[in-house]
Amino acid sequence: MNAPALTPHPGRQPPLRDPAWVSRVAWISLAAVLLWPLGVATEFRPWILLEPDNLRISGQFIGSFWPLAHESDFLLMVARDTWRTVAMATAGVTLALVIAIPLTLLNTRVLSVSALSGRMARGPFWLRQSIRWLLIVLRSVPELVWALVFVRVVGLGPTAGVLAIALTYGGMLGKVYGEILESSETHPTETLLRNGSGRLQAFFYGLLPTSAAELTSYTVYRWECAIRSSVVLGFVGAGGLGQQLDNSMKMFNGGEVATMLLVFMALVALADRVSAWLRKALG
Repeated sequence: MNAPALTPHPGRQPPLRDPAWVSRVAWISLAAVLLWPLGVATEFRPWILLEPDNLRISGQFIGSFWPLAHESDFLLMVARDTWRTVAMATAGVTLALVIAIPLTLLNTRVLSVSALSGRMARGPFWLRQSIRWLLIVLRSVPELVWALVFVRVVGLGPTAGVLAIALTYGGMLGKVYGEILESSETHPTETLLRNGSGRLQAFFYGLLPTSAAELTSYTVYRWECAIRSSVVLGFVGAGGLGQQLDNSMKMFNGGEVATMLLVFMALVALADRVSAWLRKALG
């Protein structure tokens, strides 16, 4: 059945201009006023890219990408370091889960028995605050900084990258896991706790069933991010594809750089497909 056509009210003419244009112009002007000092502070001048000397240097750099490096020894090395990059990301996220899950269970207010009365006891309250500050410290330090620290402690190689990802991502996962659990349906969990259930039982039978899909989706997303981070960490000596990419750039070998960039793009695309499949299978 077709919907009736809307006809203007007799004697009323449609507006000749957008009635909200004044507010839109005002908001755009306010945003420009706020962003202008930020651009000045960061010395953001994108028109420099169009200067003749910079265009010439950019053209020479991009031109060196062809022909692509395709020697068998080089491709074997790229394949080995690509696998090392994926392994670094996966191991780092696994260790991050080992850090995040216990901290999340201790930090989640809805799993606190003392909070059922409306006010959490002093001991659990300060324990929760301490864990929240620990999570803030872990995620506030970028994985690149952690990698620089661990490269000095354990030396060059993927171990530093795994530990760096584990600490930073442990803080991120712990924070977001807690927010997901506390924003989900809490009535079954509270009912279980009021009837004498333990914290783990209340979590597995109350909170987890309603939050599993969202927790899985965020975990897989963080695994994708860890693969990208693993490449960046290679620039500070944490091994993997990033370290080889850094070496080729320092040697001005554009063909090797282009080959590794294409491999990295394919790796990210593959990770995106795997994560989509996991979300579908586990969701």
